Amino acid sequence: MGKADSCDFVKQKVTELLRIVDELEDRFPGKKFTLDGHLLGSMGEVLAEYYYQIKPYRNSAKTHDGEVGGKRVQVKITQGDSVDINDVPDYLLVLFLNKKDGSVYEVYNGPCEWLRDCKRTKNGWYSRTLNKLAELDKSISDDCRLESVKTIKKWSSHIKNS
Repeated sequence: MGKADSCDFVKQKVTELLRIVDELEDRFPGKKFTLDGHLLGSMGEVLAEYYYQIKPYRNSAKTHDGEVGGKRVQVKITQGDSVDINDVPDYLLVLFLNKKDGSVYEVYNGPCEWLRDCKRTKNGWYSRTLNKLAELDKSISDDCRLESVKTIKKWSSHIKNS
């Protein structure tokens, strides 16, 4: 199975999972069945490998999830309106998963040194909204970005899951 087939397989399974989440939430009103944690993180890493050819590190590597072109990268994917980051990575790639159709968008793609100047939350993490990340992303020059090898749409604030 090639990379394109693998990505199509992941997209198909994500769509199935999202459908199942909808069914569970319809069946149990008031309960949220959110795709998150390791499942969502692993999906993000697989999608980053497909779109950017990021070579993944072993599971649960500290700070960085993989590398491409000598750049160490942390990959975050969310269905919400923010991401939490524990350590300052060299490069940060933030993706957004649209629950309606399973499509993936790039929110932030670039160096992450600016995070050192940010305050940590009470639990010790850095938290950034997608709106702030998208704003920061606009200042990243093309030569400082991870090059995508497949077309991926940019996220904008009108794309929401609520």
